[in-house]
Amino acid sequence: MSGAWAMEFLRLGVLALLGLTAGLVSGELAWSMAVAAAIALVFHLLQLYRLHHWIVNDEDRNNPPDAGGVWGELIDVLYRFGKRHRKRKERLARLLERFNEFTGAMPDANVVIGPQDDIRWMNEAAVSLLGLDQPADLGQRITNLIRYPGFVQFLRRGNYSETLEFPAPQREDVRLSVRVVPFGNNERLIAARDVSHFFRIERMRRDFVANVSHELRTPLTVLAGYLEAYIDMVEEMPAALRPSVGHMQGQTARMQQIVDDLLTLSRLDSENVIASDQEEVSVPGVVSTLREDAEALSGGRHEVVAEVDSGLLLRGEAKELHSAFSNLVSNAVRYTPDGGRIVLRWSAGPAGEARFEVSDSGIGIAPADIPRVTERFYRVDKDRSRATGGTGLGLAIVKHVLQRHGARLEVRSRLGKGSTFACVFPAGRVLRKVRRVGVG
Repeated sequence: MSGAWAMEFLRLGVLALLGLTAGLVSGELAWSMAVAAAIALVFHLLQLYRLHHWIVNDEDRNNPPDAGGVWGELIDVLYRFGKRHRKRKERLARLLERFNEFTGAMPDANVVIGPQDDIRWMNEAAVSLLGLDQPADLGQRITNLIRYPGFVQFLRRGNYSETLEFPAPQREDVRLSVRVVPFGNNERLIAARDVSHFFRIERMRRDFVANVSHELRTPLTVLAGYLEAYIDMVEEMPAALRPSVGHMQGQTARMQQIVDDLLTLSRLDSENVIASDQEEVSVPGVVSTLREDAEALSGGRHEVVAEVDSGLLLRGEAKELHSAFSNLVSNAVRYTPDGGRIVLRWSAGPAGEARFEVSDSGIGIAPADIPRVTERFYRVDKDRSRATGGTGLGLAIVKHVLQRHGARLEVRSRLGKGSTFACVFPAGRVLRKVRRVGVG
């Protein structure tokens, strides 16, 4: 038993003994004991009042009342607990103040949103870069304040492995790079950085490539014309020169293809990010044409199969979609050994999406190479790509076309087991007609 409780029991014992003695002397034992109990009750009520008054009055927080026994020990414990709590609170306040200073000094905009896209916190940079108002916009849905279609789709898709670039809401001359990081209880941190300088450098690079490509097109056309004339005269040439003429013609054609692909990429870069969705594209017809093209390119070396949902259409740019799909099909033919199988598949996906897939039984892609296959001039197998006429730009074109259609590219591959490239289109671009499934 602690000393405080011993003192408390001693106090009660002395009071009870006094009441008993007084009762025996006066002959009123019951009244004497009742008075002793009342005195004990008043004492404890008085101590309770002093404790309550000390707790609820902040100005007396550092001056605890004097008391003995259990009450004194209780007050002492509460005082020490409150002192630790105040120190912890002051430390947290200092940390919060430092955090606010740190986030306020950051040049990047940071916004915390909840599961319903409601804004829960933002720093000062979010006001200037994202056009938000603090504190008026706290609790508002960020998709109601930043209405850029690509940003809204990016949030809804839920795949935050990549960054998104778009113009600042109130400043067209500022380009933002946005990354979303999930954390906590379905909360997300939106980090936006001003990348206008890099965007201007990238635009200069694109302009340079486009200008050089335009300048190369004319001399290449002249060279190709002369080489066609020389081919017609090949019988009159010395035997030693005949192979050289054919080789030059092949390399010139390849250079022309590279220039055409560079101009295509330049056009896709310079136009609006989101393609028009007013044109109805008959993807089943496109797939049928691509199958014929694949068979012609293969020359009977592969089995080419098309699995088509004939009632599934898209809204978009027909020429761009044909170009993207054609690049995937031609790559499958180039990288699939003789006797392999190539499957073109157009089907509905989950949540109303649509998928165009090209699967092959080719050489496959190493896991380390998959994230880089859409880079310009990146080749998984450089020797094979050049030998089959590849420019290294096909998948870059595919990536840009899909971005303009709000779609994404999924790649699955295993070395020696083949690859599958899937173009996944959002439900907003999908049209449904009478469904008839044909397998060819």
